[in-house]
Amino acid sequence: MSKEVFDFNGGLKRKLVIAFIVGAVLLAVGAMLPSGGHGEAEGDHTELASADDHGSDHATSEKSEGDHHEAEASHGESDGHAVEGDHGGGHEKSWFDRFKVDFWINNIYFTGLALIGLFFFAIQYAAQAGWSAYIIRIPLSMAHWILPAGVLMIATFLLFSHDIFHWTHADLYPEFLEDGSINTHFDALIAGKSGFFYLLSEPGTFPVFFVLRMVVFFAAWYFLFKKLRDLSNLEDQMGGDSYWYKLRRYSVAFLLVFAVSSSVSAWDWVMSIDVHWFSTMFGWYVFASWFVAGLALITLITVLLKEAGYLTQVTANHLHDLGKFVFAFSIFWTYIWFSQFLLIYYANIPEESVYFVERMISDKYAPVFFVNLIMNFFFPFLCLITRDAKRLNVFLKIACIVIILGHWVDFYLMITPGTLGESGSFGLTEIGMYLMFGAAFLFVVMKALSSYALVPKNHPMLEEAKHHHI
Repeated sequence: MSKEVFDFNGGLKRKLVIAFIVGAVLLAVGAMLPSGGHGEAEGDHTELASADDHGSDHATSEKSEGDHHEAEASHGESDGHAVEGDHGGGHEKSWFDRFKVDFWINNIYFTGLALIGLFFFAIQYAAQAGWSAYIIRIPLSMAHWILPAGVLMIATFLLFSHDIFHWTHADLYPEFLEDGSINTHFDALIAGKSGFFYLLSEPGTFPVFFVLRMVVFFAAWYFLFKKLRDLSNLEDQMGGDSYWYKLRRYSVAFLLVFAVSSSVSAWDWVMSIDVHWFSTMFGWYVFASWFVAGLALITLITVLLKEAGYLTQVTANHLHDLGKFVFAFSIFWTYIWFSQFLLIYYANIPEESVYFVERMISDKYAPVFFVNLIMNFFFPFLCLITRDAKRLNVFLKIACIVIILGHWVDFYLMITPGTLGESGSFGLTEIGMYLMFGAAFLFVVMKALSSYALVPKNHPMLEEAKHHHI
């Protein structure tokens, strides 16, 4: 049995360092360019809060049955949280505002890739799958990012929460001020949801319950990842099937934890940005986007390793299975996307439809809205629809690269309109941040791949993987 170990050599490290430096340079250049958006009143939370374009209209819409956009305008005049020009482009956010939002987007995206790596690993053991035994270490290596992701996520929230989450502003909650007068900033809908964020603290103070969930999720994910990684390494060293059974039990435990935590984290970290809007399908939607991107990355790494002379046991049959997963779950993502969109479209309720209105009609986001569909459905569907395409490296590489980039665009579209409004943009700042995160993520993944055998030498399903044929 092969004992090959991935050689994370100096050449690869230099390329990743160069990519990181290029990203940092692009960020710096983006800050200096006029399009970087050095806006006014940086740090004024009332203006930053206005990025939740439909946020402040909802409290007014509960008091009036009038037109949604008229309600938004009237509320903006009265409470100061909606700044005139958010829809018209009169107020522009600063480059640093974009930096904060881009940091959050990449946090969410790369956390998802790490989790899907562990999710895929756990599924193989829980389902007693044999075909994937040769490639199982690739998704496991992706999960090494969970710890850095947790540190970055918590730090980012503590530093930038007021600029990303409208519900964190204290003046939204007391209906009456201390002198007994009515608080014109009070938002009844957000106040009604305050228990979800502030269960263990007063609304508008530090969101203990929200942060506690974040810490607990990352702690649980990292604990289960560490157990699965250690058991996999012990299986290599000791042999036998006892560790395989333990891996199955811990894999099932992770899947149960992930089933709940992935949905709640999607509500917390993404959906609550558009705090007046909600979708009962949103947890599934974020999971689908994460899953397709993660599958594409697993497939791309497998193909590149095989082309570099590793994973000689992996055949076109194994690649075909990976290609089928990428193809099928691209369609699954589209099904979830269309189901969520169609329900909101034909109901045409202002509080729901505004989410798509500000993405489909806006000059800023309408192109991205349709590019998202092209990159994540039409292109992979047409590229991988044939049997041969799923077995050829060139088609798999092209499709996977497009999907990996496309689902970053998907998260950009989920987060940016609700934070930056019409001041959102796509340019050097976004590309630079993505390069920096991507380089750091791949450095961790490659270092992990080089720390143990690419193929687990005592996996009990290796013989089944050897004779896998479809």
